[in-house]
Amino acid sequence: VLENQDLQESIKPQKVEFHSLNFNTTLHWQPGWAREAGDALYFVQYKVYGQSTWQNKDDCWGISSRVCDLTHETSDIQEPYYSRVRAALAGVYSNWSLSCRFTPWRETMIGPPMVTVVHSNKSITVKLQAPQSPYKRKRGSKIPMTNYYDLLYQVFIINNFLDEQHRVLVYEGKEKIIKIQDLSPGVSYCIVARMYMPMLDHSSAYSSRQCTVL
Repeated sequence: VLENQDLQESIKPQKVEFHSLNFNTTLHWQPGWAREAGDALYFVQYKVYGQSTWQNKDDCWGISSRVCDLTHETSDIQEPYYSRVRAALAGVYSNWSLSCRFTPWRETMIGPPMVTVVHSNKSITVKLQAPQSPYKRKRGSKIPMTNYYDLLYQVFIINNFLDEQHRVLVYEGKEKIIKIQDLSPGVSYCIVARMYMPMLDHSSAYSSRQCTVL
């Protein structure tokens, strides 16, 4: 029995955490410290905070992976959720490992916008597209993150001739198409953008650089 108890403890999953980007939400965990814990199978449950019964996540029941997609299960974005994971090995089940409380609206990370750049001889037109959530409208198109938050686009220009690290903010607002004028011909410019949430004073990562020579 003692050996079983030791095994129970040593295969118990560690660091059970929610990761979420644009409401695409996955649960991640680490294996227990036993040498053989790499061969364990995992079982995932979830619930809304305050509910008494846990729900099994069928797709993550007896899996060897250490990631479980809970996007669909956490779609009520204002609700706080919990999840928990247990491991099984050689017929022995560990105790449950509990995640921290997770509220999608507060905790999801917002991704950068998509940026398209079109240049003429002295100006650059920047087209911006907000990141999309996994949730769909009735017609089937994905709902952009701007539906859920008051988000602004921030657009920065980098003059490679002067300094490749120095970003200058040239626009902040909600317009999806902006024009940057009075630029120098023959100079290489790069544009990066990010989403900014004034209410939580929170910014996304920068988009990848879109570069052009006028």
